[in-house]
Amino acid sequence: MNRHINVPMTKEKAASLKAGDYVYLTGTIYTARDAAHKRMDEALDRGEALPFDIEGSIIYYMGPSPAREGRPIGSAGPTTASRMDKYTPRLLDLGMRAMIGKGKRNRDVMDAIVRGGAVYFAAVGGAGAILSKCILSSEIVAYEDLGTEAVRRLTIQDFPVVVVMDTLGNNLYETAVKEFCTL
Repeated sequence: MNRHINVPMTKEKAASLKAGDYVYLTGTIYTARDAAHKRMDEALDRGEALPFDIEGSIIYYMGPSPAREGRPIGSAGPTTASRMDKYTPRLLDLGMRAMIGKGKRNRDVMDAIVRGGAVYFAAVGGAGAILSKCILSSEIVAYEDLGTEAVRRLTIQDFPVVVVMDTLGNNLYETAVKEFCTL
């Protein structure tokens, strides 16, 4: 099913999505990769606030290439999500509602997705130049010294993703293999 969703994400919106749905996201999301996740985790350990409101947020696992003249961002393809698995359950428990990346997640993340009423989206790897056309603005909001791994606030319009894991624990990576692979 094709869906158009305005974000930030609510629990109700997340619950309405099913593994396999094609979704076009519009609104505000954030980027963070390994180094930024480590810093956010350390900040939480010290009792400090995160650099943005995590409640209802979506984190896109992406580090962009430099922007071309006249563009807000360069190529913006997804990073392998499992690199953030050790940090993700904590963020989900704090109210993060969705993540965008590529690849499988571990059991702790899958359990936290269900527990938190969240979803995991996949963006098409290798399509970073095309995905960047859906990004209207990009602003660094934290950890500027990390360069491409800084936390950015993105304004997106009709950003295409697929629901890989839904709030009920359905996992497209598992069901698609059963449905389409007969080996």
